[in-house]
Amino acid sequence: MKINLANIKKAKMLLNKGDCIAIPTETVYGLAGNAYSEHACKKIYKLKKRPNNNPLIIHYYDTKELAKDCHFNDTFLKLYKKFCPGPITFILDLKKDSQISKIATNKKNTLAVRFPKHPVTRHLLKKLKFPLAAPSANISTKVSAVSSANVKEDFGNKISFVLEGGKSTIGLESTIIDLRNNPKILRLGGLDVTKIQKLLNKKIIVKNNPKKIFTPGQSKLHYSPGIPVRLNIKKIRKDEAYLFLKKMKKTKPNYFFLSKNGNLDEAAKNLYSTLRKIKKFKYKSIAVHKIPNKGLGKTINDRLVRASKL
Repeated sequence: MKINLANIKKAKMLLNKGDCIAIPTETVYGLAGNAYSEHACKKIYKLKKRPNNNPLIIHYYDTKELAKDCHFNDTFLKLYKKFCPGPITFILDLKKDSQISKIATNKKNTLAVRFPKHPVTRHLLKKLKFPLAAPSANISTKVSAVSSANVKEDFGNKISFVLEGGKSTIGLESTIIDLRNNPKILRLGGLDVTKIQKLLNKKIIVKNNPKKIFTPGQSKLHYSPGIPVRLNIKKIRKDEAYLFLKKMKKTKPNYFFLSKNGNLDEAAKNLYSTLRKIKKFKYKSIAVHKIPNKGLGKTINDRLVRASKL
């Protein structure tokens, strides 16, 4: 992708002033601000209408920058070398002298960090003197944004600038792994857990339904299109959209497909944009046909379960 240097310059100027902007990543678009600025982090929460107890993911260019804020361990370095930049977020211990805003961490002594792969945002991060706090660029509990148009739908003129980066290539948020003590998956995401297990040569516990919110994406109602979602449905109701993994031989106007041939990566990429499209067509609810619970299908099902908690 060709980098628009004028856009990078504008984004840098606004972030240096303490403004919030939207940035593209390979997972979803992010609502970004200076992670060292209390003012910028407060603004992110206000714009998103996000509960204050839900910490923010902090985006870095590389480990050189991260070393100022967090302690590393061997497991982190192994995963970083294999999967970064990419759709994985690490929970690490925060250094006592870190400048990260306590607003972003909810006063915890841990930090959720990631290294986004999108070339536009990587170029921006390299130019900045601070990391970016950047949760998904959408209103809290709603469907994440996978394009600049999605961001504008949600925020209109409330955000000063949207850094263009095309459609997100993965379309689901990052996989979150807690690397303190024994590794644990805290949120299923765009990186298949089996790949992490294969690299570490061990089974990893998935704990993404805690009683207390410890990290982003753990609240029960999340990723919601704003209308009821029913799962594993064989018979649909009147005025209901029907969502399938792959294209059916017989189609109807209310049938929607995540993939032409059942490819789970393609389905993941199209999930949020399809949910948004169904809502625009003013269907009363969404019935979802069974989706295989394997690979990224597990993440898709996780998102749909949370979307159904209206």
